[in-house]
Amino acid sequence: MSFGFFGIQFGFALQNANVSRIFETLGAKVENIPILWIAAPLTGLIVQPIIGHMSDKTWTKLGRRRPYFLTGAILASIALLFMPNSPALWIAAGMLWIMDASINISMEPFRAFVGDMLPSEQRTAGFAMQSFFIGIGAFIASWLPYVFTNWFHIANVAPEGKIPLSVQYSFYIGGGVFLLSVLWTIFSTREYPPEDLAEFEKTRRAERDEKSVKSEDQQDIISRVFFRKGLIWVLTGLVLSLAFYFTSLEKELYILSVGLVIFGLLQVFAGYLKNINNRNGLIDIMSDLYNMPQTMKQLAVVQFFSWFALFAMWIYTTTAVTSHIYGTTDAHSALYNEGANWVGGMFGYYNLFAAAFSFLLPVLAKYTNRKTTHAIALVAGGIGLISFYFIKDPFYLIFSMIGIGLAWASILAMPYAILTGALPQKKMGVYMGIFNFFIVIPQILAASILGFFTKILFSGHAIYAIILGGASMIVAAVTVLFVTDK
Repeated sequence: MSFGFFGIQFGFALQNANVSRIFETLGAKVENIPILWIAAPLTGLIVQPIIGHMSDKTWTKLGRRRPYFLTGAILASIALLFMPNSPALWIAAGMLWIMDASINISMEPFRAFVGDMLPSEQRTAGFAMQSFFIGIGAFIASWLPYVFTNWFHIANVAPEGKIPLSVQYSFYIGGGVFLLSVLWTIFSTREYPPEDLAEFEKTRRAERDEKSVKSEDQQDIISRVFFRKGLIWVLTGLVLSLAFYFTSLEKELYILSVGLVIFGLLQVFAGYLKNINNRNGLIDIMSDLYNMPQTMKQLAVVQFFSWFALFAMWIYTTTAVTSHIYGTTDAHSALYNEGANWVGGMFGYYNLFAAAFSFLLPVLAKYTNRKTTHAIALVAGGIGLISFYFIKDPFYLIFSMIGIGLAWASILAMPYAILTGALPQKKMGVYMGIFNFFIVIPQILAASILGFFTKILFSGHAIYAIILGGASMIVAAVTVLFVTDK
């Protein structure tokens, strides 16, 4: 059931460890890297709730979620083949957009798949198994450029404007692994038909108290609520845009303000459709957003701070390590590429540690609880990120990766294990997609402000963005203690 995540994370790991390197090789400045990364979270914000909503209402000969696994895998594999051959920076940014959209098409239904197929008492183990395959896939993928360079003596440097062959070959292998692993899950699993899921849900609701059942019922959102709240978001975005304009702040900040305007306009449009009794997917998604269970709202805060930290790490680790530890900012030098390869290796280590810790998490949760387990893991991850600043020998970054690996394993498992118990079965897909908002929004915020922070507040020193990420992860550890987990 979870093996497809091996391929999905293979693709994500290649993206996370190498895209900043590709951007810098094609001429991107360090302060502009976050804006180039904005494609990834924006794509998830748009794609995942739509795919979740569609998969909730799908039933074919191939099943409910599996058609989306297959479509995403084919598209992502093609994108992985083209990404390292981008001839210009703008093409690389566009390929990132396509690649991330394709990966999201496959990934979101996998989360709902576990919620569909497993009873509550098995879901912690189910999501932990996803963490295991994610860790193994990412470990291998992250090390590929290093392996090609040091074991097979394939070129790790290239002429200006060209991507090294070690990176190109890694992406080619990634495309094949992605498709084959997802195909394994598609052809080796089955899915429960809608009538079976409805019966499971009926039994589950009957076993829970009346208060819990009522909290799962959807409240009808009237059109003026959409209008009122939508206008508030639009006005907030416009005010921020004007403030950014008159204070001549960095253009990346407009991502945040324009995003608020677009979100508000979508709500206004949903209100218009509701007013004319035109029921469609947009109204359903917006209504579900307003009707989120309390546990999901609480987890949203935890996710926000957790993923802000992760995005800071993915964007800035290459730049921080090569400049702070290796002492170079020349993206075409051998020393820089040596450091960039080591960053890929470190990302491999934290994913390997995550795979190992995925077996520990259910045991720790059994003897404490899921909230305490997640809090411990997040604190370890925050300390691991902050430790970058104090390390001088790059070898010792392996020890930082232990804490980050524990946090990553828990982030991939515990919030979903807690969440699925609070969701109605018939809305599992769309709520998994909406839950992705709280992964994507902090990433958009990071892409909006980290470039500004790095240039203005940190004087171009990317290491401070990593420290900020560590602090954010510790804040997430505190907030998880206030989550309701039944």
